[in-house]
Amino acid sequence: MKFIKYLIVGTLFGIVMAKSEAISWYRIQEMFRFQAFHMFGIIGVAVVTSIIGVALIKKFKLRDMAGNPILFYPKNKSIARYLIGGTIFGLGWALSGACPGPMVVNIGYGFMSFGVVFVFALLGTYLYGAFRDKLPH
Repeated sequence: MKFIKYLIVGTLFGIVMAKSEAISWYRIQEMFRFQAFHMFGIIGVAVVTSIIGVALIKKFKLRDMAGNPILFYPKNKSIARYLIGGTIFGLGWALSGACPGPMVVNIGYGFMSFGVVFVFALLGTYLYGAFRDKLPH
């Protein structure tokens, strides 16, 4: 019962992803080929919504569900790490046809080939955790 709120939010997220066609491999390929604005529009709306959300969190000093303050730490402005990480993420996204959110939604829709993508996403996450202290941050 404790995790029902996460199940509800995850279900709503999946519905929004599916209805907006953000889980469609074809839509993602259109984006990477610059053939359609659809995905860029979805991503743009998400970025603007996030900017507004972060601004509101900072302005009203909001807290998380457990009552802890939400903190934003200053980040290293190294361009190389963003280029390398973004390139790896983008290659995975382009080759698989899904980033992490749509990947799980596609599995829920019964596209079991995304199970392979999910396993490799977990492997990549594990490897990052294993080598994190050796990577430039």
